[in-house]
Amino acid sequence: MPNMLIVDDEEMIRRLIRKYAEFEGYDVTEAADGMSAVMLCRKNKYDIIIMDIMMPELDGFSACREIRKHSDTPILMLSARGEEYDKISGFELGIDDYVVKPFSPKELMLRAAAILKRSQKQSDMPENEIFEVEGLKADFTARLVYVDGERVDMSPKEYDLFFYMLRNRNIALTREKLITEVWGYDFYGDDRTLDTHIKLLRRSLGPYAKFVVTLRGVGYRFEVPG
Repeated sequence: MPNMLIVDDEEMIRRLIRKYAEFEGYDVTEAADGMSAVMLCRKNKYDIIIMDIMMPELDGFSACREIRKHSDTPILMLSARGEEYDKISGFELGIDDYVVKPFSPKELMLRAAAILKRSQKQSDMPENEIFEVEGLKADFTARLVYVDGERVDMSPKEYDLFFYMLRNRNIALTREKLITEVWGYDFYGDDRTLDTHIKLLRRSLGPYAKFVVTLRGVGYRFEVPG
């Protein structure tokens, strides 16, 4: 039974998520603020965390930053706001997904299931698989990326997106294909999250962002010589 930590200062929201999560078979723990969430994560191991941004004691971004110091537990962030700034800030901190309130509990559970499924797949990665082109190096097994010999730190979603595009290099990938394969569900027409991650990925790759080619009206392609 997967363990879920729900972090939100609104009791009704926690109760709603808990109801659907327990129906889906999760063992649920609740926290009413970011500080409590950090303390719980230091003592216990969770399979996934659903956490609000605006909370007393410690906001979601700060709590995520603290949790990431000692845990790579997948985090799905909730917010009543939908500004691009919030999304970029969260993704840079290493959250796995982002849902804006009001949300559909069923969609939330689908996203949580997709995150867990991706986490489980990582253990099935082939051993000692390394990709190199010019000064760009990617170690699939260790999930490490190097640009001109310097290690690059990416968010979990950047890694997922980058490695998927690498495995399918020189192939035109539609937006729908990327969203389905990397996020594991449909975004119901909202592909801004994909564009935000492409932007972050290009920034991380520096001079090798040239390999990430935009295909107007289609999607993207990771294009390398040979």
